[in-house]
Amino acid sequence: MKIIRNLDHIKSKYINPCVTIGNFDGVHLGHQRLFEVVEQRAYHTRGTSIAVTFDPHPLQILKPGGIKLISTIEQKIELIELSGIDILVIIPFDRQFAATSAESFVDEILIGRIGVRDLFVGYDYAFGKGRAGNIDFLKKQGQEKGFSVTVIDAYYKNDVIVSSTKVRELVAEGRMVETSELLGRYYQIRGVVQRGKQRGGKEIGYPTANLHISEEDLVPRRGVYVCQVVSDNVCYGGVINIGYNPTFGEQTLVAETHIFDFNRDIYGKPIKVNLIKFLRSEEKYANIDELSSQISRDVNLAKQILAETAVQGHRLVW
Repeated sequence: MKIIRNLDHIKSKYINPCVTIGNFDGVHLGHQRLFEVVEQRAYHTRGTSIAVTFDPHPLQILKPGGIKLISTIEQKIELIELSGIDILVIIPFDRQFAATSAESFVDEILIGRIGVRDLFVGYDYAFGKGRAGNIDFLKKQGQEKGFSVTVIDAYYKNDVIVSSTKVRELVAEGRMVETSELLGRYYQIRGVVQRGKQRGGKEIGYPTANLHISEEDLVPRRGVYVCQVVSDNVCYGGVINIGYNPTFGEQTLVAETHIFDFNRDIYGKPIKVNLIKFLRSEEKYANIDELSSQISRDVNLAKQILAETAVQGHRLVW
C-alpha cells in the first residue's frame, strides 16, 4: 500500500479511482466491509482502490478532549494495509483545513487531485465545513460532475450496529469479547516498557512489563484481563492489570503485564498487548501474600482461557 501524506505529492490523477473517505477509527468490521466493496469495484474496473482519511482526527482539533481514539494513526495505517487498499491518502487536519467547504473538497481534492470515478461512503458519513458534505450533497455532486456515489448500509454483528462509538463504549466497560466481535480482532494497546517499582518479581513473585497509559486516551475498565503480548514478533500469553495498584497506594494509572514463560529484559522496548477477556476488578489487598495468591489464581484462569481461545481460532493481528 502506498501512503500519501501530502496532496502535493499526487502528480497525476489515478486510473479509475475507486475512493472512500472516513476517519476509520478502529478499522472495525463496518470499515472493513467498506474497503472490501471499494476493492471489488476497483478490481472490476481495473482501477485503483483509495482510502482518504485525516490526521489528527478532526474532533481532536474541533473539540479537544471530545473523543478518545480506538487506534493510533500507526495502527490505522497497518489495519488499512491489511484490508488490501492500494493507496492511503492521509490529509493533515488543522483549523485552516476545517474551513474547507464540502464543494471545495470535492472539486479540489476528490476530482482535481485524485480524479474520482466511483465514491463509496458509510451510511452516516459527512464532511466539510459544518458537515455540509452529507449523502444528499454527494449524490448531487456526483450527478453534476460525473462520478458515482454508493452508500454502504450499516453493518450489523449479533444485532448490534458496528460503529466506532459502540466500540469505545465496550472498551470503556471492559467488554473485550464483544469488542473483538465488532473489530474482527482483539483490542490492542501499545507502548514502550517502563521501569517501575520492580515489586512484581522481587516481592510478589510475578514480574511485570509496565506501560504508561494516559487518562486522555481510551482507557479500558480498570481491572485484570487475560491478554496476549507481542514482543519482537513473538506472541506470549499473559495477564494485565490496568489501574492504580491500590494495594501499594499508587496514584499513577499504569498497565502492568505479567508475561507467561518469559524472562527477557525488555525495558525501553515496544510491546503490543491484545486484551482478550476481563477477569475481575482491581482490588486492594491487606498484604503482599494475599495479592500474590490472587495473581496466582488469575494466572491459572488466564492460561485456561487462552487454551480455549487457541482452539476457537480467533483472529490475531500483531
